[in-house]
Amino acid sequence: MPRWKELPAELHPHVRRLIVRLRRLKDRSELSTRQLAARTGYSAKSWQRYLNGRSLPPREAVEAMARVGGDDPARLLVMHEIAAQRWAEGRVVTTDAPENLSATPAQPPTEQQPYRRHLRAAVTAGAVVTVLSVSVALLLAVRLTDARAQLAHDRGDAVATAPATVSESLVPVIYSCRLEQRDGRWYAGLSRTTDILLSNTHVGLEVAEAQCLLHRAGTAPGDIDGVFGPKTRRAVERMQKQNGLIVNGVIDPPTWQALRSADAK
Repeated sequence: MPRWKELPAELHPHVRRLIVRLRRLKDRSELSTRQLAARTGYSAKSWQRYLNGRSLPPREAVEAMARVGGDDPARLLVMHEIAAQRWAEGRVVTTDAPENLSATPAQPPTEQQPYRRHLRAAVTAGAVVTVLSVSVALLLAVRLTDARAQLAHDRGDAVATAPATVSESLVPVIYSCRLEQRDGRWYAGLSRTTDILLSNTHVGLEVAEAQCLLHRAGTAPGDIDGVFGPKTRRAVERMQKQNGLIVNGVIDPPTWQALRSADAK
């Protein structure tokens, strides 16, 4: 029976119990660390770190040790899951020395815990998402402002009389639908197009026009905000289905024709 070094005092009891169990399985197998490495695929130095409490063995290493030592893998993996949670907490707990261990103290763990790397990765990912969200908001504001200027130009009115599209906080403002029927076709006063293609992520007056007509047809897309989002797409699909069109969620010429038709369902 080999003499083991005493585990670091700061190990949590659950971590300590897992390592003691792994040590006993190694003793039962009567394998050296090199032989253990050949049987499990983890290096001898890695097993020395695991069995001396300097780093937590991965789940696969624990499962491999269970097979080598003839133990129940499920039971050992439950112990590993609990130990991993305590290892991540990094609590300093002083406990009595486990059985069959010598009194020779070991140095505290010096390796970086993998959980800290996961935390840094999560923080970095969150920062990237924030930057992308701000970029999308700025792009949306620019496109809506351009649409507002185009409307004013087309009408020959001053910009101040055009419907507002962006507030000071860059949040789109709801459009007003001014529905009227001309020559058997419906218009909402925002665009007279009949062939422009609109789909997800499109922004502008044409989208607001389509949203008004969708609302008139009984497939309300939510707010009339000039933004082609998920609600607008679902409303388009419902309208296309009701009118026997190809259901693709895209406002194409046939969909425009059905939206402007006097008898649109």
